[in-house]
Amino acid sequence: MSFTAEVKDELARVGGSCPECAVAELAALVRVCGALSFHGSGAYSIRVSTETGAVARTVIRLAHEVFDLDTSLTVRRSNLHKSRNYLIEIPEQKGLEQALIRMGVLVLGRGLSSGIAARVVARPCCRAAYLRGAFMAGGFIADPRGDFHLEIAVTGDEFADDLLELLDDEGITARVNRRRGSFAIYLKSFDDIAALLGVVGAERTARAVKNIRVMKSVKNDVNRRVNAELANQARSTGASAGQLALIDRVEREIGFDALPPALMQFCVARREHPELSLRDLGAQMTPPLSKSALYHRVLRLEKLLE
Repeated sequence: MSFTAEVKDELARVGGSCPECAVAELAALVRVCGALSFHGSGAYSIRVSTETGAVARTVIRLAHEVFDLDTSLTVRRSNLHKSRNYLIEIPEQKGLEQALIRMGVLVLGRGLSSGIAARVVARPCCRAAYLRGAFMAGGFIADPRGDFHLEIAVTGDEFADDLLELLDDEGITARVNRRRGSFAIYLKSFDDIAALLGVVGAERTARAVKNIRVMKSVKNDVNRRVNAELANQARSTGASAGQLALIDRVEREIGFDALPPALMQFCVARREHPELSLRDLGAQMTPPLSKSALYHRVLRLEKLLE
């Protein structure tokens, strides 16, 4: 099961806080992944197609519980992609038109709605339910262990704008991309994705995402520290090699016997410990010396050669 399917399976088990939450959730499911057919005055039918079993179960359950609508389910298997497709049909029947009006899919006397009906998402809990239905119908979420992002595919620019407004009401920043006549509402921030998962009720996934973020942060911090240490070692190795070359020249051109005791001590210590930084080399000496003190001795050797 993909990570997206796991999240949708969790959301399928989330209940609403009020009776109207079920209306809002079903409205989003029908609006995002459903197709409405018109058969004459007051006669409609709906076809909802999804590749996720949890979404199909939710559509059927809500259609029965909220509006007592008859439904049929057809399961088709794709040999090419080795996946299932679930087709839920809600045929023309008494009460379907009123259900569509109550969900805000139809506007009495005006036809199909192009946006989200304000009364359907009037309560905070209903807004959360609508966002839950929208994600279940058209959502994708990448595994947070990789390049993490979340998106919801919808149609209609007004509907996309209304969905962005719902997310903004929850303090969630989202953007929209147009793709071949459809719209992809996407989130890339860890904080925004975790916030949306919490709003729609995917609490287990939200906790997992936050834990993975902590693990990534720790891992990145360790990598930064290791890289910094390697860089320091490389710089120390380069500096040590330069100091050894300097000491060789001093020995050839001046001779150690002509050096003051302090400079002689440094030359001997550096040759005995070529792998150490100046700070660590100073700690090895008796008495211990600071990095700046040893660097001053390097400068004195350079002056002597000049």
